[in-house]
Amino acid sequence: MAPASGPTGATALIILDMINLFDFEGGDRLGAQAVAICPRIAGLRRRFDAAGAPVIHVNDNFAHWQGQFSDLVMACAAAGGHAGAVVQRLSPRPHDYHVLKPKHSGFLATPLAILLAKLGVRRLVLTGVSADSCVLATAQDANMREYALWVPGDCVASITPARKRDALGIVARSLRAPVLAARSVTGLFPAQA
Repeated sequence: MAPASGPTGATALIILDMINLFDFEGGDRLGAQAVAICPRIAGLRRRFDAAGAPVIHVNDNFAHWQGQFSDLVMACAAAGGHAGAVVQRLSPRPHDYHVLKPKHSGFLATPLAILLAKLGVRRLVLTGVSADSCVLATAQDANMREYALWVPGDCVASITPARKRDALGIVARSLRAPVLAARSVTGLFPAQA
């Protein structure tokens, strides 16, 4: 599929690391939190679909250097549990974009910045897991690249509430990005401005 062009200053929804086996220490707790935020992320995804705005899944490759995004989706679906529940609710659709990443930030050693430029995106809505790791690293890298940011607090999760609270505090204070609930923020798209 050829990259689509969006209006200058377009907004993209980034869904970070939700396609995940949760097979690490603390993974069961994080998986439960990921399942809990799925409905709110799905609601945002519907808003982006209605506005014709891009949805981009950015996911860790979990050191499977020869795999594709579809391999990860199939592995999570087959695993069942939290991994399977998330795939059922938030699996990438054919018109979504997807990027595999090797480390915490969605920008590090990935084509994400090139994709965003091709789409004309200047504002990112970051959702997913983990707020205190991959979401925070991606938010910091986005801020350094001068993207406008919004990290809805009810669309991110961490292993513990304290970790999530601390990460969102950094996003709000240091990056000056809104962390309001998904339903509280307007102006995502030009028609709402």
